[in-house]
Amino acid sequence: MDGRKIPSYSVAGFSNGCALLESDCNFDIVFLDIQMDDLDGIETAKLLRQRRNRSLLIFVTVLKECVFNAFEAEAYDYLLKPLDSNHFERTMDRAVSTLAQRTDKSIVIRRGSSCDVVPLAQIVYCEVQGRKVYVHQGDGKTIDYYDNLENFERQMDRRFFRCHRSYLVNLDYVRGCNAGQVMLSQGGKIPVSRLRERDLTQALLRYMKERNF
Repeated sequence: MDGRKIPSYSVAGFSNGCALLESDCNFDIVFLDIQMDDLDGIETAKLLRQRRNRSLLIFVTVLKECVFNAFEAEAYDYLLKPLDSNHFERTMDRAVSTLAQRTDKSIVIRRGSSCDVVPLAQIVYCEVQGRKVYVHQGDGKTIDYYDNLENFERQMDRRFFRCHRSYLVNLDYVRGCNAGQVMLSQGGKIPVSRLRERDLTQALLRYMKERNF
């Protein structure tokens, strides 16, 4: 051991994807095999995401060819059997760090005498219309308030990319870019300016590399 403090945790096991879905539990991390009876790992992951489950999904499988299907379901990582202990340790270090960021990093949005505390991980994208910024969240809610996009952007971290003069997007929710449109994991689209399409692609590749995708 290297002297690091190991966070406390509890583990639950399920015989297949159906049993996991029926449990209706909201786990921080879910490990999924792809080859499972009744409901395979990819379909299980997609059903979890349809329920707006934000668990970190880590696939553990012998199937190299399913990696792209896994990330369509917003996989956090893709580990091949037999597990490499160093790779697994790096993945867990990143996962614990990501969970800590979800807890710690938030933005306070003030609207008159009221305010909202919004976790950065919950923000899908924001846009500016006129003098207002509209913050679109993963749960479908939108908060609007008077400000400009530059001030908002300064409060964000490396997950966020300015894809258009009026839009800032969370790279965690980006699933592709085509014909001047950014495809989002929820199924929606937002514009990307022609001059920033290449920068967006590079930002996505860099971000995925940093997370060892």
